[in-house]
Amino acid sequence: MKPKLLYHGSPSKIKGEKLLPKKARDLGNRKENIQTGVYATDIKEIAITMALISCKGVKKSSLLKYVPDKPLAIIYEGWPEKSFIYLYTLHSENFKKTGKIKSQWITDKPIKPLKIERLKVSKYLSLIRKTSKKEIDEWNKKFKTNPIQ
Repeated sequence: MKPKLLYHGSPSKIKGEKLLPKKARDLGNRKENIQTGVYATDIKEIAITMALISCKGVKKSSLLKYVPDKPLAIIYEGWPEKSFIYLYTLHSENFKKTGKIKSQWITDKPIKPLKIERLKVSKYLSLIRKTSKKEIDEWNKKFKTNPIQ
């Protein structure tokens, strides 16, 4: 069943009234993560986590896991260098599932948020952590073309 509301997290406030579709990137090239559109989730903390790992200062090397009752992002390089992120509450009307990920939704249409919240990064740092040496070694084996030093 489709939820009534979805959430989109971003390190920046939108310019204009609508979130615009854009091409997503994923080092694993998973089909559900490289579509063009506005991505959203029905889990607010996942949207917040996505905003955190998209901040200036965080390199494009991160991994989002869902640990018991909350998301956790592992950051392989860098750390958020922003004081605030934005959470957009969206009506789900034009969204469809992206594929295998049950809480991930997408629309190819620009969408006007129902609500925009400015959130303090420091309040949500428990949703992210730096990687361990072992995890860096595993990353380098998996993504040989994008090694982490």
